Amino acid sequence: MEQEFLDVIKDQTPATIITINAHPASVVNTWSHYINVVDDHTLLIPSAGMHSIENDLTADNHLTVTIGSYKVEGSQGMGRGYHIHGTGKFATSGANFDRMKQQFDWIRAVLVVTIDDIQQKI
Repeated sequence: MEQEFLDVIKDQTPATIITINAHPASVVNTWSHYINVVDDHTLLIPSAGMHSIENDLTADNHLTVTIGSYKVEGSQGMGRGYHIHGTGKFATSGANFDRMKQQFDWIRAVLVVTIDDIQQKI
């Protein structure tokens, strides 16, 4: 992963998670700095709620996560944003859950995102 992407995740800005199975699409928000990068293909996102996203993933596990930061230089000056496309599943036990529970004691689950691609938008 490029450093600018990691810098955007570290900023304290909203991150939006979208699935398209519901009508209208399900959309939830969290904070980008809550997202843990495991490796180039895996993100962990703490979940207290996110029930609409969880329900949607049972029919089709594809999702999009959007993040952005005005503090990181983008393609047209200050401001950089990304769309992260991938698949997701919720974990309520196991190593990923335990890791995130230590950091966020309020979670009920962890959204494990397997990244297909990351597209810089600005």
